[in-house]
Amino acid sequence: MQTRIEKHKHSEHHFLKLIDLISTRTFAIILVHVFFLLVILFLNGLDYKAKLSVFAFLSAMTLWVTTKFPAGYVAVALVVFIVLMKGGSQEFLYNSLSEEVVWLMVGAFIIGEAVTQSGLAARFIEFILRKSRTAGRMNLGIMSFIFATAFFIPSTSGRAAMARPLILHVGSRLSAREKRVLAITVPIVILMSTSAALIGAGSHIIGIGLLETAAGQSISYLKWLVWGMPFALAVTILSVLVINWMMGREVESKESANGHAEPNIQEKKPLTRVEIKTLLMVAFLIAGWMTESIHGYDLAFIAILGAIIITLPNIGVISWKQGIKSVSWNLILFVAAATALGKIMVENGIVQWLEGKLTGFLFLFSEAPGWIMALGILLITGTSHLYITSHTTRAIVLIPGIILFSQSAGMSPSAAVFLSLIGMNYCITFPVSSKALLLFYEDGDLSYDAAVLAKLSAILMPVYIAIAVVFYCTYWQWTGMSLYQ
Repeated sequence: MQTRIEKHKHSEHHFLKLIDLISTRTFAIILVHVFFLLVILFLNGLDYKAKLSVFAFLSAMTLWVTTKFPAGYVAVALVVFIVLMKGGSQEFLYNSLSEEVVWLMVGAFIIGEAVTQSGLAARFIEFILRKSRTAGRMNLGIMSFIFATAFFIPSTSGRAAMARPLILHVGSRLSAREKRVLAITVPIVILMSTSAALIGAGSHIIGIGLLETAAGQSISYLKWLVWGMPFALAVTILSVLVINWMMGREVESKESANGHAEPNIQEKKPLTRVEIKTLLMVAFLIAGWMTESIHGYDLAFIAILGAIIITLPNIGVISWKQGIKSVSWNLILFVAAATALGKIMVENGIVQWLEGKLTGFLFLFSEAPGWIMALGILLITGTSHLYITSHTTRAIVLIPGIILFSQSAGMSPSAAVFLSLIGMNYCITFPVSSKALLLFYEDGDLSYDAAVLAKLSAILMPVYIAIAVVFYCTYWQWTGMSLYQ
């Protein structure tokens, strides 16, 4: 009897300890939300809807990083919360599924399944493994390929969609630790390499278009290549080094890429009929993405068109049912709701309010040396992803103000716009900061932790801005790009 009572007390003690732990964590999250609420209530210049949207956005970031709630559940719940509190119409929820990125992802999942089922993904990985003697060389081959896609696919989300099936296939050959490193490295490399080419992101085209209209200046493809590619290469290499340093890596000697996979490496064989068919369809898809400015159909439409062709009865590679089963609907709903949260921020006037504050901040340094002005522009644009989640929206909202400021301060508008676009290309703090990050977030077996991403950004953001300032003071000025002519 005594033993039973002691066991009961022991169990009760552990239960109470667990409750205390849970309560402490929950209490801390509640305190953070109360702090957000108090700060937002005293903000001037924002109406009720805008303040509600800011609170919901900050709440989403907090819950994604500090809790184990499914990211999709948090995003959808907070969109519903905004609608329930009259901070937006019900259409915000319904229309979130009509976003371009949602349809791009649906098409990409289906196409990715076809690439996997046909054997093309396995063939590509076998090629890399034959050329690699260590895990490091295998990663170098994959990262080089991803970096190169910036020159012919004009979208970070398009590049992520194309890389996804290949990375999933690589993941099946790696340890759990290597998978975690790869899942976070790939989207970061995609984003860091964006600055390499003028067509690396749609925001570049928008920014140059605004520059031509407002200031009568432009930046050519070749000039951008000269300025952008060395910088993109430098920040990409440093980012990979920082990721490996922070997250660690497997020992490469005995646990090398070929060490894991060599028994499975096949002898080189000619392409099969199915592989040739899939290759032609993927080539058609990439050609469609590259020529978007010519035919006028956006990336998502081309992806869905490719998915339809690739699932055609008796002609395609897989069946429609197989393609639909491959779609991660949990991820789709998360991306849709997270994009809606960002859109609500714009619709409710938060972005315009911030733009006025930031332009006013820049005028405080209008008499400062060039490198100080460059730092100011990079600080504003480099942190803009924290409150403007869409890359394109950042360009549309901030570039006109930057051009106006540069003209009134006697600076070169083209240099200011280039620096701004470079700054806007940094967007890796939260999964919602970029569609490329969203594509790899909570993606089944190959996924990353939002808290780890935030920790990486705490290091990479100052490193990115510092490298950009160093480039401005040296290489960019040597090659003719300066704020003050």
